[in-house]
Amino acid sequence: MRSAIVLCVAALAASRAAFAQDVRVRDLVLTDVAPPVRLMGYGIVTGLNGTGDMVSGTNGSGQTVQSIVNLLRRFDISVPPALLRTRNVAAVLVTSEVSTYLRPGGRFEVEVSSLGDARSLRGGVLWMTPMVADAGGQPLAGAQGPIVVSSGSTTNRSLTNVISTTGTIPNGGVLEANLPRPQLAASNMLLLREPDITTAARIAAAVDSVLGGKDIATVQDPGAVKLALKDTSAGLAAALAVVRDIRVHPSRASRIVIDSRDGTIVAGGDLVVGEAVVSHGGITISISAKADSTAVPGDIRAVSGATVQSIGAALHAAQATAGDIAAILDALRAVGAISAEVVIR
Repeated sequence: MRSAIVLCVAALAASRAAFAQDVRVRDLVLTDVAPPVRLMGYGIVTGLNGTGDMVSGTNGSGQTVQSIVNLLRRFDISVPPALLRTRNVAAVLVTSEVSTYLRPGGRFEVEVSSLGDARSLRGGVLWMTPMVADAGGQPLAGAQGPIVVSSGSTTNRSLTNVISTTGTIPNGGVLEANLPRPQLAASNMLLLREPDITTAARIAAAVDSVLGGKDIATVQDPGAVKLALKDTSAGLAAALAVVRDIRVHPSRASRIVIDSRDGTIVAGGDLVVGEAVVSHGGITISISAKADSTAVPGDIRAVSGATVQSIGAALHAAQATAGDIAAILDALRAVGAISAEVVIR
C-alpha cells in the first residue's frame, strides 16, 4: 500500500509570466539544408554478463550463432555451431543519422538495439559493425565501442522494467566515405527546427534590425525565413555566420515530455495544473482550489496552481511506474487541467 502523500503548494499568481532566455538564431534553425543520411548496420555485442541471446548449440537465436561463427572464421578459427554457449553475446541493429556535411573521419553517435532475446545490453561492447545507407549497399561508416544503457530512476524502486535492451555509443560511429553535399548557395533560407510563426517573425525582425535594413529577412511560412543578404563582400558564408549569431527571444510551446522507460519528466517551469481528480491503478490524485490535509493511503493531494514538476515528484515519491506517470499526466491534459502538449517517448 502506498503511503499517503499530501502536497501543500501555494497558488501561483494569476499573472505569472513565462521566462525564456534569448538564444542565437543558429540554435533555432536546422544546421543542414539537406536532410541527414540515415545509416544502419547489423552487429554483435560482446562482454555481456550472461544476459545475451539465449543460445545453446543449434537452439535459440540462430542469427547470433551464425554471426559468431563468421566472426571467428576471420581469425582462422573454426568452431562447430553445436558447441557454442553464447549467453555473453547478443545480435543487435545499429542505427544513426549523419549530417551530409560530415567528412570522412568525423564521429557521430549510434543507437544499438537488441535483435534477439537478450535480457540486457548493459556492460556490452559493440564489435566493429559496417553501416550502410541502403541494405546491400557499400559501407559508408563503421561503429564500435562500449554501450551506454539508461539506469532509470534511482529513487523510484518500482521501476523494475526499465528497458536495458537498447543503448547508445557516444561518438561510436566513424564516417569512412564522402557523402553528397548541397551547395552553400542554397543556404539563403533559415529553416526552423520547430516551425512557429511567432518565432519566424521575431527572427526576421531581429535580422532586419541588426543588419540595418528592411526586408532583408522575409517570413515565408512558419518553418522558413528567406534571406536577401546585401553585404556579402566577405562571402556568403561570413554573412550567414553573422545572421546565425543574432539573438532572438523565441516563442516556446507548452510541452511536457515523458520518458516511458524510466519516468523522467521534462516540462517548462511555468506549467501549472488546474483542478481535477484522476484515479489510475492504486493512485488517486486530487487537485483542488483549497489545501486538504486529509491523509488517505494512495492519495496525492495538491492545490490548484501546483507545477507539473511538483506533481511528477509526488508521483515518483508514491513509487508510481513510468507508465502510471505517463497515463496520469495525459489524463490531466485530456480533462483540461494541463494546457500543454504531452509527448510520451
